[in-house]
Amino acid sequence: MNTDTLDPHTIQAASPSDTPTPYADALLHYAARDTVRLNVPGHSADPHAAPELAAYFGEHLLRLDVPPLLAGLDKGQDNPLARAHELAAGAYGARRTWFLTNGASQANRIAALALAGFRDTRQPVIAQRSAHSSFSDGIVLGGLLPRFVQPSIDGWFGINHGVSPAALREALHGLPDEERPKGIYVISPSYFGAVADVAALADIAHEAGAPLIVDAAWGGHFGFHPDLPNNPLHLGADLVVSSTHKLGGSLTQSAMLHLGHSRFADELEPLIDRAFGLTQSTSESSLLLASLDIARDAMQRGHDRIGAAIAAAEELRDKIRNGGRFAIVSDTFERFPDIEASDPLRVSIDVARGGVHGNTARELLMDRDGIYFEIATENCIVAVIAPGVVPDVDRVVRALHALPNDPNVRTEHTLDALGALPAPGQLTMLPRDAFLSPAELIPAEDAVGRVSAIALAAYPPGIPNVLPGEVITHELVEFLQRVAATPGGYVRGASDPSMTLFSVVDAR
Repeated sequence: MNTDTLDPHTIQAASPSDTPTPYADALLHYAARDTVRLNVPGHSADPHAAPELAAYFGEHLLRLDVPPLLAGLDKGQDNPLARAHELAAGAYGARRTWFLTNGASQANRIAALALAGFRDTRQPVIAQRSAHSSFSDGIVLGGLLPRFVQPSIDGWFGINHGVSPAALREALHGLPDEERPKGIYVISPSYFGAVADVAALADIAHEAGAPLIVDAAWGGHFGFHPDLPNNPLHLGADLVVSSTHKLGGSLTQSAMLHLGHSRFADELEPLIDRAFGLTQSTSESSLLLASLDIARDAMQRGHDRIGAAIAAAEELRDKIRNGGRFAIVSDTFERFPDIEASDPLRVSIDVARGGVHGNTARELLMDRDGIYFEIATENCIVAVIAPGVVPDVDRVVRALHALPNDPNVRTEHTLDALGALPAPGQLTMLPRDAFLSPAELIPAEDAVGRVSAIALAAYPPGIPNVLPGEVITHELVEFLQRVAATPGGYVRGASDPSMTLFSVVDAR
């Protein structure tokens, strides 16, 4: 791709027929043409028509912002977008790759909808209980019957990791033929960089006659450097979700979905294609599509940049260890049998050990020092160092050690500090039926024994405690209210922050 200049008047307008970034280059070619645009988007790439947009983003971006179905871009046989898809599939080792402009959330919904049409509709889907909310959305949309397998949970840090092969075998053990799963859904890597034994999980899923779907939203960079974990497709996964914008370098809200070369592919591919058409915008962003094309090429050519980011992340970990005040979360991963490896580009820091509340640390570092961490729990903060990024490690370490010590923060480690999670209530309705049923808001004390109309997930650790269709128990109410009352704790999906009200299926 010619990136020497972004002035459309000097861009080489050669046909982008044979290029490592076919769609991105075709879009540059289109933007360089002298055209009169009488189509959407409404700014018509005219800085006089949209002076505010032109001043804010630049005229060149307006020229690159074009609608779908244009010859020479995404229309016609062997068009540049189709070639970009093929190159991405080759880069990830996929049978087929879809570019998504609604994020990995769209990929999760596609996966669930595809499973809805796969095999017998009465067969359940076994999913990691800490599945992203978008997969739970897909369960609702597809009318799926869910069964769950629990991930390991680190009670001190308030985080969940992955599913062990033993836990998956246990979830499958003794199931009658009519309850054999139509699919198995797991997450690897976790938000904190814990990588599951995908190869073993794939073998177990295939023994059960089910495809393995891996939400690798945080692993879009895997497989592109020898010091990174392997791509799940290379380990036997059948369908892989990749949130390319997270660590793959594309623009926010762009993602990919990869179908593997397995015995399930012939059945899954048309179902995925139909679900893609159902969920993808008919006005998909050319900017996001081009960014996916560019990011894939950059990852393939990015060995040195990836290596530099890995070295920077390791330097940050070493300097934090040597500082003596804080600790590195991944240094404790050996305690969990489900963790096969860790992502070296994730730096998770135990700040509670140094007398700082995690959310306080993150806010102070942003407001006072201009240093932005990805996430915080009560006890730790997480840095994400993307390929090619080499941060000022010394600045980060100085800012960390300048954080004020809070004598109210517990510095001793108790592995069960989070407390035992309450067991989910019985599933008495399909999540779809409960979600679409009339609902009523009632006081918490009256909600016990009623069927939830919504999903509720306490943070930490972010595992859905209640799904639509599950019975609300006294233990669940107490737990959710306790988490909601703790500093930094909240319940996603709550009707009110203090959890005094619950949304339940109207029994009338």
